Amino acid sequence: MKLINPVKLLTDARTAANCAYAPYSKYRVGAALLTADDTIFTGCNVENSSYGLTICAERVAIFSAISAGKRKFKALAIVSKGKKSPSPCGACRQVLAEFSRNIPIYFASASALKKFRCIPSADLLPESFKL
Repeated sequence: MKLINPVKLLTDARTAANCAYAPYSKYRVGAALLTADDTIFTGCNVENSSYGLTICAERVAIFSAISAGKRKFKALAIVSKGKKSPSPCGACRQVLAEFSRNIPIYFASASALKKFRCIPSADLLPESFKL
């Protein structure tokens, strides 16, 4: 899997995490999505006291790109303000499978961007629901 400027994407994701609204979990996450035309869309997690209404940073970034007419993506970076690097929830994995079948996903904690992990999106949900 070819690296696609992961430090830039991770830095943008860390900046997005600063905007997170996480008064309940205190777990701030940011995401940066690189589109096929090299546009970057960011997102942060937004919690709600009705937990089912909470939305993750990954989906905010993807839905922002989709809303702008983008459908092809090159890479995604996800950064948490916690000590450990984040991992997408099941809903985010399914959304990634819908729109990004095999892109590199970079994970890091905000305090250690250069210690990132990279996993192909196809490996996150190997038997995803597909029509």
